Parts: sequence; C-alpha cells; structure tokens
Amino acid sequence: MKGKISLLLMLFFTVLTFAQKTVSGKITDEDGSAIPSASVTIEEPGKDAILAYGITNSKGEYKVTFTSSEPNVDLKVKAFNQKPLTKQISNSDQTLTFKMQSEATEIKEVQLKTKMITARGDTIAYDLKAFDSKSDRTLADVMRKIPGIEVNKDGSILYQGNAINKFYVNGKDLMEGGYGTINNSLPKDAVQKVEVLENHQPVKILQDKVPSDQAAINIKLKNSVTMTGRGEVGTGFGDPWLWNVKLTPMFFGQKSQWVVNYKTNNMGEQVENEGNILAFGSGWEGKRINAAQNDWLNVENADAPNLPVKRYLMNSVHYLSANYLTNIDKKKEWELKANANYTNNAVERESTSTTNDFQQNTQYGTKFFNNFYTDKLKGELIFTKNAKKGFFKNTTTFSQFWNADRANAYRWDNTSERTGNEALESPTSSFQNSLSTIIPWKEKMVNFKSFINYQDDRQTLEISPAEYMKIPYRDSANAPLKTIDFVPGSVAYQNFRIRTLDTSHSANISFSKKGWTFTPQVGFDFSTDNLDTNFNGSTISGKPDFNSPAYENSLRFTELTPSASLGVNYKSEAWSLFANFPVNFNSIKAEDAFRNVSKTLNKTTFTPNVFAQYSFASFFKASVNGNISNNFGDIQTAYGGYIMTNPGGFNVMNPNNPIPQTTTKSAGARLEYRNPLNNLFFNVGYRLSDSKNNLIASSSVNQYGFRVTEYLERENKRTSNSYFAEIGKYFPKFKTNASVTYNNTVSKSQSIRNTDDIDNKTNGNTLGFKLNNTYFSWMSVDFNASKTWNKQSNIFLTGNRGKTEGYTHNLNIFFYPLENHTIGFYWDQINSKSADVKYNNGFYDLSYQFSWAKKKVDFELKWMNIANKKVFEKIDVSDATTTQTTMLLRPSQVMFTVKFNFK
Repeated sequence: MKGKISLLLMLFFTVLTFAQKTVSGKITDEDGSAIPSASVTIEEPGKDAILAYGITNSKGEYKVTFTSSEPNVDLKVKAFNQKPLTKQISNSDQTLTFKMQSEATEIKEVQLKTKMITARGDTIAYDLKAFDSKSDRTLADVMRKIPGIEVNKDGSILYQGNAINKFYVNGKDLMEGGYGTINNSLPKDAVQKVEVLENHQPVKILQDKVPSDQAAINIKLKNSVTMTGRGEVGTGFGDPWLWNVKLTPMFFGQKSQWVVNYKTNNMGEQVENEGNILAFGSGWEGKRINAAQNDWLNVENADAPNLPVKRYLMNSVHYLSANYLTNIDKKKEWELKANANYTNNAVERESTSTTNDFQQNTQYGTKFFNNFYTDKLKGELIFTKNAKKGFFKNTTTFSQFWNADRANAYRWDNTSERTGNEALESPTSSFQNSLSTIIPWKEKMVNFKSFINYQDDRQTLEISPAEYMKIPYRDSANAPLKTIDFVPGSVAYQNFRIRTLDTSHSANISFSKKGWTFTPQVGFDFSTDNLDTNFNGSTISGKPDFNSPAYENSLRFTELTPSASLGVNYKSEAWSLFANFPVNFNSIKAEDAFRNVSKTLNKTTFTPNVFAQYSFASFFKASVNGNISNNFGDIQTAYGGYIMTNPGGFNVMNPNNPIPQTTTKSAGARLEYRNPLNNLFFNVGYRLSDSKNNLIASSSVNQYGFRVTEYLERENKRTSNSYFAEIGKYFPKFKTNASVTYNNTVSKSQSIRNTDDIDNKTNGNTLGFKLNNTYFSWMSVDFNASKTWNKQSNIFLTGNRGKTEGYTHNLNIFFYPLENHTIGFYWDQINSKSADVKYNNGFYDLSYQFSWAKKKVDFELKWMNIANKKVFEKIDVSDATTTQTTMLLRPSQVMFTVKFNFK
C-alpha cells in the first residue's frame, strides 16, 4: 500500500517539476488609455503552441501564469485596431507594461463570426452552431459532439469523465438533478450556447470559501423568455402494432420555468429513467437520494443482452412528469419548485442458458420468461433561498411503488426436467424530508442540516409447484449436502417486511480568513430497521422443518452515531483544498428475541477524506484525493435465519457471527488539461482501494445450480487498482471531434464455494474511440467503438477458461442528397469471445426523413433490425462456471414518425 501511495505522490508532483511563473501588468494605447479585451499569450520560442493566455480587464490590466523549462518565452499582445506586439522575456516572475501603436484594420468584407469555444476564468462556453449537423434536433444530439463532454441515453452528462453536479437553464435549476428530460427534448435551435462551469460551488454564500472539484452545465437560451419544446407521434408495423408518442412543452422565463412531459411507446425505447436524479449538487444543500425499493426478494430473471435497449426491450410504457419553478419574492432570491412523475411500465424478457460447473464437472440448463410490472408515483416540493447573504433549502419527497414481477421457469439437467411459476408482489411507501440552512453571523457562517427518511417495504414471493426447486441443505454443520424434497403440487411462500427509519442531524460553524475556511461540526445519526420474514413450505420427509425458528426472522437493528468533525477548505487562484476529519462514535445493536439473538458493537472510528487541486499554466489541473471509510453492515447482513431471496436458493447468516465490519482505504491522482484555444482536452489518473471485511461469503451449490449462501467469520480483503486516460480534440478545419479513452483495472477478492477457498483475480482493459464528422455538406458521421480484454483467474478458471474479449461499435451515417432530405444508416456491432467460443452480432437500421423547413416539422420512415435478428448470444465467466446464454430480441419493425417543435 505504501508503494502505491508513493506512486500517487510521484504522479502528482511530476506536474510541479518546473516552478510556476507569473507575468502581470497593464496594456495601454499611445495616449496612455487602457485597452480592454486585449489578448496576452505566452509561447515557447519557435513553437506554435500557446502555454498560457489572459484577457485584459476594463482597466487594461492582465495576469498570466505559466510553466516552462525554457530560459526565455515569447509574450504576444493583440488588440483590435492596434499593431500586434511580440517581446521575448525571461522565464521569471515580473511586471510588464506595454504601449501599443495604433493600426487601422482594413476590412475587405464584413463577416460576423463567433468563436466556437471561449473561456473566461472557470467558465468555458461552446457555440452550438459550431458542432451541430443537419441530422441533429435536440440539445443532447449536439452536446455529444463537444470535446470533453459525454452524453448517455438517459440524458446524463459527464465532463472530463466525471458527472456534473448541476444543470441550469438561464442560470436556474428547474429540474433539481433530473435534467434528462430537458437534455433529450430541448430543441437545439432555442440554445445560444452551452457553458461548462468548472469547480462549481452551487451554494452562493460558500463561493470563494468552500471549493468544489465538480463541474456544472448552464444552458443559455437565445431569448430570456422562451416557449419551446419537442414532440413526436409515431406508429408502426410489427408484432404487435407499434406506437411512440413524445410530448414535451417547455417554458423558460425570468421569474418562472416549467416543463411538462408525456412519453409512451411499445417499440423498445426506455424513457422512464429521465426523471431519475442525475446530479446531486453540493452536500451543503442537504441530502437527496433516488427512492428505491429494498428488493431483497426476486423471481428468477432472464438475462438482458449488452445491447442498446431498443434492440431487446419488449415494453409498454407510460411516463408522465411535470416540473415547475417560480420566484416567490421581489428580490428573486426565494424559489418554489414542485416536481411530480408517474410511471406505468410492463416489460417482457426471455432467455435460455447452459452452465458448465468446472468444480463439480456438471452441466445444467435454464429458461426464464418474465413479465415485470412497474407502477410508481413520486412527488416533490422544494423551497430554496440561495443568496450571497444566506442559504435555505427544504425538500419533501413522497414515493409509492406498486410493483409486481412474474416468471415462468424451466430447468433441466442429466436426470430431470422441471417447470415452475413464480410471482412477486412488492408494494413500497417512502417519505423523505431534507432541510439545510446557512446563516451568516458576523464573519462566520452557521449551518444546520436535518434529514429524515421513512420507508415501508412488503414483499411476497410465491413458487408453484414447490418441487420445481432442488435446494441443498445440511442436517448439521459438517453433514453432507442433501436436497429438499417438497410435496408434489404444493406451493412455497417467502414473506418479507422491513420498516426503515433513517435520521441525520448536524450543526456547524464556519470561520473564513485569507482564503481558508475552518468548519467544526457536531452530528447525530440514528437509524432503525424492523425486519420480519418467514418461509412456508411442505416437505415429504418433514426435513427440514420450515416451522422451526431457523426459517423465521424478527430482527430489530439500530445504529446510533454521534460524531464530531473539522472541515478545512482553502481557495486561491491556483490551489483548491477540501478536507474533512470526522470522528464517529458508533453504537450498533441487533436483536431477535424470537431467535435469542443479541449482537452489539461499540467502536470509535476516524474517517478522514482529503482532496487537493492545483491549477497551473492556464490549462492544467493536478489533483490528489484520499479517504478512509468504515461500514458496519446493515440489517441485510445482520439477520440470523434463512431467507429465500429468489427461488434459486436461501441466504443465511450465522446468528453467532459478529456485526459485519468493512474498512476501506482509497486514494487517487488525476491530471487534467483543457485548452479551448486549440480545442484539446485530456485527463489521466490512477485510483486504488483496499477493503478489509470480517465476514466472507460461503456458497454451497449443487448439481442443479441451486445454492445456499452463508456468511462465515473470517478476515478477507478486496483490492482494486485502476489506470485511466482520455484525450479529445476538435479539428475545426475538418469539423471533426475525436477522442480516445483507456482504462485498466486489476481487482482481487476471496470467496468460498463448496468448502473450496477461491482467490479471484480479474484484469480488465477497455479501449474506446469516438468520432464525429460534419465536414461534408452532403454527409455526417457519428462513430463510437470500444474493445475489452478481461481475464479472470482462480483454481477452477485456468488457461483460457477465464479469458473474455468483446468489441462493440455504433455507426450512424447521414446522407443529405437534396435540401431537406436525409437518409440515415445505423449499424450496431457487438462481438464477444471466451476461449474458443465466438459470437458476432450485427444490427442494421435504415431511415428516410423529409423536413418541412418552414414549419420545422420532420417526417421520418425508419426500418429497424433489417436482418430480423431474433436472438443475441453471449458467454459469461464467474468463480467456477461459464454460462452460454441466448436472449430473445425485438423483431424487424417499421415506424413512421412525425417530429416537431412546439415553437
């Protein structure tokens, strides 16, 4: 570990080999009047590469910081109607004042051009017109072509490989993190430019006091008051009849904003995830989480292929959402936000698998057909004041789920064939309230935070007939495995209920002086979980006895954690530092009176985390981070009886086991470069983590593939080391954006399978490439490709057994033979290989679109899956098995769609 930390420090300090120098001064004209907006650049002699740059302010003052190994550098000054000036200066700190000579600029023709990328401080602005193509319609379409930015299908955005923390439209955060709807539906024609706000601290009172390492996105519209939106209505031929409707009107004003969104389809498009929280803001704003069910119980699930969801998703979805923001005071400091969404979704899925177990030298097969039903409602009310003199935010959220899953299961092996029907009912209610306020007090700031979360989950899993299951068990600790024989025709039930209450309260006071901010804090966290489960089933021999306490749980799990911490922050022109040094007093108790179980843990922990960033030479940022965390498990690892988490077998915790404990140490280093002058961006870094656990999973698996998983008291470790790099550049001459990414991760872990100790080692490599080209007026190209190499090795996966390879690419080519006519060709290729088994899966689509330019309406005819490929094949490798799986895909289909803007 010490050697790896040394490597991190070497990576960080390598960028500081040469001392940073600063040149400052003033630029005036011949009369001594200040020249604003003059550009000052530093270059190495004889090289056409800019080291750093600056822009003079209204007083003609400039300041440029750079790093170079050369003894001398060239300083160049340019300004409108002034003669360019170049002077060679020494590589040292100095103050220089220049007088520029007037020189009239002869303009042969007037041609207005905007810079496609401009930078001012931590803000980088992109002119959308420089990156769009004729086939682009929405904001997300264009943003995928911007260097340094990635956009996923759900609309989520990564900048320099990291998630953004805020998404604004005209400076307002309407969506509170659920911005996918706007990104995927805002017409590009309404947008003037996209701004990346680097190192963005969203809480205004903390700006210039508490730094941030995350970036935000601000969308500047062409008009301060904008009524816009996007709609689609489509129908198609397939099995069954196809439909696709998208209606997303939007309004962005100076006082209020709103977005209403309704989307429904049965043609394989996943729209319900757009409402998920994709950006979580700052921890100073309080706590926000995506409400989710405690899905302990599951039916057996068919595999989903590693493909774009439109290739395999058999869905029927209705998604409705509404978001509203308004200012409720004259100063426009207070905002009220109301958000709501409803999802009704039905999904079908089917797969067939054959598994080879190298440990037992056996083979078995499975076939699963699923119906998943989602019925979900969410409402949210937010009051916010975000001003330089104070901050207040209260978020109240209610979520209700009425989900249900079904499975028809079929298994076979060398001795038998069996079928079973499985049903899961899982209603859930969830309530959350988060409050945070920051109050200025003289030169100090006082922050109070409170979070309350209550959730009630009920789940019932039914298996019929019960003899479908061939689950292993032991009469005693060291006895050989036996198979449970259920009464033919009987039904088995697993009942489950958990009620969870989480609360977290804290108070702190901040002192600021000369760029430093110190924040001592005290906190009090309390959580309690009430778990009740039982399994009902009938066996031929009466063994095992499901009426015994072993198959029931009535557990109360409480965790009380008072804490004290000191936050240290520093912000200067070059340095940003965030550190927190918390001491936690953990008191945990697990009690099951029905089973005479009582476990306690009282432990004091120190869990520091540190982030430091250094900006130099205008374009570079170097950062290091490290943290130590302790996790003492939760009720999911503290119960003492058997629970059938799915019909494939039981999970059981030994009631004599201690409270689970996991200690994780992690560190990382990163170097970033972004130069809007030559449109070049890259980042490179290293991450390592080391986790130590006091419990280890031990699985007993029989020849049918059923298992019982126990947790034994034994110290074990999990380590992970990752190297990553990304470089991207936009070539304006060729209207091309290209980027290359690479990642290597080596991880090690331990497990037990059928009493054999298994030391797993996985080495994974991923190489990615992205290209967008709009050089030709008659054609545009989007291409994304990735290549993976993975090797998993242990005592059972020897030689080529654990080696897998994959290749994926997505190619979209658009042709424009005539004005307002577009022909599109789409090619998705997914190849996989393990040992001598290879699968090549190619998918092709074709589209024709006519654009009614005057009305901004598109008419599209699209033929998907031209080859009518009906199944997808893959191979998976696990601890001691390989599994070959065939998954059902969507058939060939034809869609006719009308697309339009609301204004």
